[in-house]
Amino acid sequence: MMVRASKIIRKSIQNFLNNYHSYASIAALLVFPVSASILLSQAALNPATSPVLQTVHARIRSLFDAAGFPPSLQFASLLNLKLAQTACAYLLTLPFTLTFLIAAKATVIQILHRNLSAPPRLNSLLPTTFLSVLSTHLCASLFVLSANATAFSLMFITTNALDVVGLSASHAALLCLSAASAIVYSVILANTLVACNLASVVAGMEDCGGPTAVLKACVLIRGRTATALTLALPANLGMAVVEGLFQYRIVRVYHGGINLSIVWEAVTIAYIYSLLVIFDVVTCCIFYKSCISDDDQLSWDDGYHYRIAAEVVADEGGSPKLKACDMP
Repeated sequence: MMVRASKIIRKSIQNFLNNYHSYASIAALLVFPVSASILLSQAALNPATSPVLQTVHARIRSLFDAAGFPPSLQFASLLNLKLAQTACAYLLTLPFTLTFLIAAKATVIQILHRNLSAPPRLNSLLPTTFLSVLSTHLCASLFVLSANATAFSLMFITTNALDVVGLSASHAALLCLSAASAIVYSVILANTLVACNLASVVAGMEDCGGPTAVLKACVLIRGRTATALTLALPANLGMAVVEGLFQYRIVRVYHGGINLSIVWEAVTIAYIYSLLVIFDVVTCCIFYKSCISDDDQLSWDDGYHYRIAAEVVADEGGSPKLKACDMP
């Protein structure tokens, strides 16, 4: 698994460097507005100063209380705040995501699909690839929402089971429940996000969208989950580091005044974030091609492939018709 993942990462880095000028222009023109909106939304959503975040947090906390989650459950408290921040950031960045980010993904996918040396024209992407990736992104958002609902349902069942057996007041039981809930929720969410990212690539490569692309991605990732999670780790860790750097270098030192050095540093950090987003898409595309080539090789080895040739022959009335014949 590690050998396979390292091989795909090497191919991704090689492709990224070979087409760096194309990817750099995409990052600057299309991904940069999305990166800036993500970084700025996270800076604006301060739990102590943002009234919108406080309102959403209170609503989610009331839902958890109504569901029967004990207030002493530490993971539920942390999850409340994280869900509120994620929901607010998602809504704030949604206009940029549905336009610039989808266009950037479609462009990168087409570069890798057609082996282009320059980005294709955006007007050639609108009828097919852009709409396919857009519909898949919307469907993937619902898929992520369903995965979160599934995780919360499991937590709800487990919490009520502890209450039935009389362990809801035990500190040790609640601590074990918090640890188990964090692990289960992380596994479910990580697998869902990886499948959704691959679904966008499937939509762009195969010109299909919506639930079909998500279903194909789930089939492709079956048996390769560990590899997919390993491949998603470098770019996501890099983006997390860049987000922390933005908080440390820009948000922490900002006191209401704007000077040229802060603006330049913020632009540089957002551009680095954009490059990491592009690299993540490139890695997903290389992983998709690897899955397809493995499936084709497996099918040939198992003898499932066959070829059909069609030739034009004349029937009894002299009219031409097609005749299919098997080929070895």
